[in-house]
Amino acid sequence: MNTVTIIGCGWFGLPLATQLVKQGIKVKASKRHPEDLVQLQQAGIDAYQLDLANVTNQAKNSSLFDADAIVINIPPGLRRGETDYLGYLTQLINLMGERQYQKIIFISTTGVYPSLDQTVTEQDAAAFNDTSGTLLQAEAMFSAMKNSCVVRFSGLVGPKRHPGRFFAGKTDVSGANVAVNLVHLDDCVAAVSLILSRNDTLAIYNLAANAHPTRGEFYVAAAEHLGLSAPEFNQQQQPNKTIDGQLICHQLGFTYAFNNPFKMLDAC
Repeated sequence: MNTVTIIGCGWFGLPLATQLVKQGIKVKASKRHPEDLVQLQQAGIDAYQLDLANVTNQAKNSSLFDADAIVINIPPGLRRGETDYLGYLTQLINLMGERQYQKIIFISTTGVYPSLDQTVTEQDAAAFNDTSGTLLQAEAMFSAMKNSCVVRFSGLVGPKRHPGRFFAGKTDVSGANVAVNLVHLDDCVAAVSLILSRNDTLAIYNLAANAHPTRGEFYVAAAEHLGLSAPEFNQQQQPNKTIDGQLICHQLGFTYAFNNPFKMLDAC
């Protein structure tokens, strides 16, 4: 594999692109705003401006999509009230056209799993609300394609995303019993790099550290790690789920560098 295109080269996409460049792979990547292209160029990445909300004729004729593999990493924005996520992906598929890729990787989220007080695997996704339904529709748009792989990230932590800030200083917080499902940025980069290099990948992988402390344990320690006020949890329990992220380990031999959320703290 000589050339990889990354659609959405931000908090995850840029470290992935940088890693691939180090491996001698030519990387093309997109950003929504033209002023953000310089950072990519300085990292040795071929940078393209692409706004799926306003596709120009230049974008339609762009060489951005000419590659051996493509990684699609477009944040849904559903929590922020953005509603045209599926429309953006439709535009993207139109731009990809009839090209045949050796690998199509679609970055998704473990938000597709309902909280049913059980351990969930890749087969347990369900449209249990509007958000999960939209996410599963998005996955289906790419799962139907040849050589595709959906990668579902658990809660993301890493540089500028220290979990100690998530609940710091909050009071009367429910769900101290809920399992923490996190994955470190470095493991996301390593896992997607591995998937790009292999021809024997499965259709879907979860990424989640194997240890799952409770919120009540972890977020108190995480806040204290930053010297912030620890959250105060009440006695109200919430529905729970534990994400099983081990399929990629068993099937591709992947090893998490951060297999315990507590050990992620110093690397954030």
